[in-house]
Amino acid sequence: MDVTPFDHLKLLGGFIILHVEISHEPLIDAIGREALARTSILGREFEITLCPGLSEKELSVTLYHEVLEAAAVASDNPPEGLIEFNEGDYDAAAYAAHDLFGPASPMTLNLMLQSHGFREL
Repeated sequence: MDVTPFDHLKLLGGFIILHVEISHEPLIDAIGREALARTSILGREFEITLCPGLSEKELSVTLYHEVLEAAAVASDNPPEGLIEFNEGDYDAAAYAAHDLFGPASPMTLNLMLQSHGFREL
């Protein structure tokens, strides 16, 4: 999957993906476990790093997951349905988005956000 179309992408809710890259090395989370992705949030801007070696579907689902979680965290007033979400809920929502909208793309990321209550650009 080519991740360059996601660079500087304006998202519903007033968010921007500044950059998406695939790491050259495995990603490790804060407690030393392997991670599929790492997202840095600065205000309403996201930088997403993806684990190398993911299948096309895993890349897609991971992008859906990271964008939805980052939008919920960065939002001043997240949609009510996301307030109680945990990691499992974000995973389920990401797989559902992939099944419903197809592989992650600039358009489908916004459709996913819209389906969870994010509105304006």
